[in-house]
Amino acid sequence: MKRLGLIALAFALVLGLSQCKKENTATTSDEGTKVPITLNVSGNNGSRVAVEGSTGVVTFESGDVIYVVSNGTCVGTLTYNGTQFAGEVSEPTEGQKLQFYFLGNKTPEFNADNTGCSVVIGDQTEYLPVISYAPSREDYQVGLMAYNATLLNKCALVKFDVTSVVPNLSTCLKGMNNKVMVNFADNSFAYSQEGEGIITLPAGEGEKWGILLPQNVVVDNEANSSDGIWTGTCSCVPAIAENDYLTEGITVEITHPIGSVNSLFTINANGNQVWFSHGNLQYIGSAATPYWKFADNQFDYFGTSTGQYSTSQTVNRDIFGWGTSGYSHGANCYQPWSTSTSYNNYYAYGAYTNNLYDGNGQADWGYNAIRNGGNTGNSGWRTLTQPEWDYVFNTRSTASGIRWAQGTVDGENGTILLPDNWTADIYALNDTNGGNYESNTISAEGWTNTLEANGAVFLPGAGRRQGTSPYGTGSYGGYWSASYYNNKVAYYVYFDDGVLVPTGHDRTRDYGLSVRLVHDPQ
Repeated sequence: MKRLGLIALAFALVLGLSQCKKENTATTSDEGTKVPITLNVSGNNGSRVAVEGSTGVVTFESGDVIYVVSNGTCVGTLTYNGTQFAGEVSEPTEGQKLQFYFLGNKTPEFNADNTGCSVVIGDQTEYLPVISYAPSREDYQVGLMAYNATLLNKCALVKFDVTSVVPNLSTCLKGMNNKVMVNFADNSFAYSQEGEGIITLPAGEGEKWGILLPQNVVVDNEANSSDGIWTGTCSCVPAIAENDYLTEGITVEITHPIGSVNSLFTINANGNQVWFSHGNLQYIGSAATPYWKFADNQFDYFGTSTGQYSTSQTVNRDIFGWGTSGYSHGANCYQPWSTSTSYNNYYAYGAYTNNLYDGNGQADWGYNAIRNGGNTGNSGWRTLTQPEWDYVFNTRSTASGIRWAQGTVDGENGTILLPDNWTADIYALNDTNGGNYESNTISAEGWTNTLEANGAVFLPGAGRRQGTSPYGTGSYGGYWSASYYNNKVAYYVYFDDGVLVPTGHDRTRDYGLSVRLVHDPQ
């Protein structure tokens, strides 16, 4: 590990930044007498702000602001004019050294008596917020206006190597110290996490430099896109100390949508692929704030014990009539709690010839904000079409030749889908591309640690509903497609013990079936 270099024993950190300055309001202890002072940071006296990632050299830029503290209280600010820092401050205490704080051109939040402040450096998309400190070499004397100091880093410069499925979005690293708290009385610095401890790097792939505050080792911390829809990992961040300079890139990979299983499935002959959500879609019928979510586990479903077949909108449910997204898209029955047994009440956008993806797309459940799927409406989640379901089960090529199998997971009967890159040595499945529930018995631990960890998808047999009457719970699986068949029926996937048909069309649109959404690449 290499330390951030010093220029002639002075502070050094340079990254040619065109800094977007924020206005920093001078906070002083006394609005009375003002004295002009200057701070020399040229040559051997230290420098800081534009940061050159490849060398770690840091230089100041015009407009940079330093906070001046005397006798434990902030007395004003100095602004860099290209040669030195200059400004007026409230009369300091004579015979004591001045304390100089550079706070990354972020606006500090001062406490009530200006004896301390805090700064959050999470947003690093436009410039690197270096944090540094130094006492003056000279004691303050009335009439002495010029002072010198060597500003030293309280942070580290770190290189990240970013790859992303959405290179147009910024990358957010979670679990990092992103807040510094300064106590002026003893010139001490404390570091912590604000919110989820997010550090946001600029958009794009490749080499990205960031400023990190001192912290312990962070192992496998989470990374997300700035829109909160895509997720991935950041490899181990080592312990960070003041003035560290880490040039060995830390790997950051944004790989798949939040709420999805991290594997790809080809859906057509053009080679297009999707991610499956990590559970069946659920409507949580809170009277105050109802919302949509994915089941916590792939083998979870509500079954018949929760009253989900009632007509009450405040009941949790995961069995839905076709096109019941909750948006008034033109159907008579569009709410997730609709239980009418008349198929013509479920016409997408008001006509039986429409698919869920026609019109404005609001008939598709994926149009909703899904709480554990990015929580943003119209963000790319959708229902597979009939040809896509058929291709996933019957046509696509996989590394092992295995596309699906039947089995039980944690005691629940259902169908297992294997991703394109699945290899047979990951887990020994029996009666692949066929079989029955008894063919494969998999524990919750085996599913989570082996099959799901390698991208497998499980569709539980959650049953079906007609009106308010359930059928086949625990055995029958029915999953809607986005495609209509005729004026009565929409296509769906169904399976039972030893049976699987990906192009079913004998249940009318009013039947309640399960929904498993997918997400397209960016």
